[in-house]
Amino acid sequence: MVNFLLVWLGQFVSVIGSRLTGFALGVWTYQHTHSVTQFALIYLFTYLPGTLLSPIAGTLVDCYDRRKVMIASNCGSGLSSLVMAWLFFAGRLETWQIYLALAVVSTCNILLFSAYTAAITLLVPKQHFSRASGLVQLAQAASQILAPMLAGMLVITIQVQGVLLIDCMTFLFALATLLYVRFPKPEGSSKSSVRKESLFQDMAIGWKYIATRSGLLGLLLFFTIPYFTLGTLETLFTPMILSFASTAQLGLILSIGGVGWLSGSLCISFWGGPKRRIYGVFTFVILQGLLLFLGALKPSIPIAATGIFGYLFAYPILLSCSQAIWQSKVPPNFQGRVFGVRYLIEHLPPPIAYLTVGILADYIFEPLFASGGLLTSSVGQIIGVGPGRGIALMFILVGTINILATVAAYRYPRLRLVEDELPDMVGH
Repeated sequence: MVNFLLVWLGQFVSVIGSRLTGFALGVWTYQHTHSVTQFALIYLFTYLPGTLLSPIAGTLVDCYDRRKVMIASNCGSGLSSLVMAWLFFAGRLETWQIYLALAVVSTCNILLFSAYTAAITLLVPKQHFSRASGLVQLAQAASQILAPMLAGMLVITIQVQGVLLIDCMTFLFALATLLYVRFPKPEGSSKSSVRKESLFQDMAIGWKYIATRSGLLGLLLFFTIPYFTLGTLETLFTPMILSFASTAQLGLILSIGGVGWLSGSLCISFWGGPKRRIYGVFTFVILQGLLLFLGALKPSIPIAATGIFGYLFAYPILLSCSQAIWQSKVPPNFQGRVFGVRYLIEHLPPPIAYLTVGILADYIFEPLFASGGLLTSSVGQIIGVGPGRGIALMFILVGTINILATVAAYRYPRLRLVEDELPDMVGH
C-alpha cells in the first residue's frame, strides 16, 4: 500500500491545483459573459475530449507502462497551465484559447485517469479496492473543500494567472512522486502481443468483454443516469445559487459540498462499503435523487448547502461501490481497454448535459418563471418565481428521473445479481 499512498498523495496535491484553476476560470468566464451557455462550455471542453478519447487511452494504458503514461500526462497538463498563465500575464488570453487549453488538459487527464485506475489493482490488495477508491474520492473531496475558498482569495490577490502558476507547481509535485515509485506489471500482460492488433481491435476487445456480461452492461448503462445528473448539477448549480446569493456565499456552499464529499470518502474508506456493493449503488443514487428534488424547492442558502452536502456525501460511496465491482470482475491485463470503453459510455452524458441544459435553462425553463411566465401562477406558487427558479424545476425533474431509473434497474435481475453471477477475476 505504501507505493499507492505515495502516488495518491501526488495526485491529491495535483487535483487541488486543477480545481483551483477550474473554479477561477469558471467564475471569471461567467462574470464576464453572464451566460449559462458560455459557462457550460468550460465544463464541455474540460470533459468532452477526454471522454471521446477514453477507449484509445485505455488501450494505450494496456500497451505501455502505466507509470510512464502518468508521467507524460502530468507533464502535458502542467505545460498547458503554464501556457495559459503566460497568455494571462501578456494580456492576450481569449475565451477560445481557454477552451483549447482545457481540451489539451482533458486529453492528458484521461490518459492519467486510465493509468491511475488500472494501476490500483496492481498496487492494492483485492480486499482494499473499495477503500482505495474511497481514498481517491477523498482527495477529490478535500480539493472541493479547499479550492473554492482558496481560489476566491487567490483570484483577488494574485489573479487568475497566479492560480495557474500554482497549478503548475502542483503538477511538479505529482511528477516527483511518480518518478520515485515503481509499478509492478500486470500478470499476463504482453506489450508485443497487444501491439500486433490494431487500435480498433483492442477497443473492440474492451467492448466485447462488457457486452457479453449482461450484469456489467446493465451497470454501465445505469451509471449514465447519475453521470448526466452530475453534468446538470455542474452546469446549473452555480447560476442558480448566484441568482439569490453572492460569489462569497457560493464559495462557502461549494466548500460545504466538499465537506460532504470528504465525509463520504472517509466513510467508504473506513467502512469499505456494504457486503453487496450493488445495493450501495442503488441506495445512494436514490438518496441523490431525493436531495435534488427537495433542495430545489426553495431559494435558500441553508437548503442549498444541505442538499449539496448530502449529494456529494453519496457520490464517493456509490462510485467506490461500482468501481470495486468492476475491478473485481475484470482481469488486470484487460482493465485498460475495458475501463476505457466504460469511461466513454459513462461520461458521454455530462458533455450532453453541458451542451443542452444551459440552452434549456436560458431559453425555456427560466422564461417560464420570469414576470408573466407560463408557470408563475401554478408551479411558481410552490417553488417561487424569478431568476433561478426555472433551473430549480430542472433539478426537481432530474431528481425524479434518478429515483425512477434506480427502481427500474433494481428490477433487472442480471444487474441486481451481478456480484453473484460473475466470478471474481482478481485474486487475493
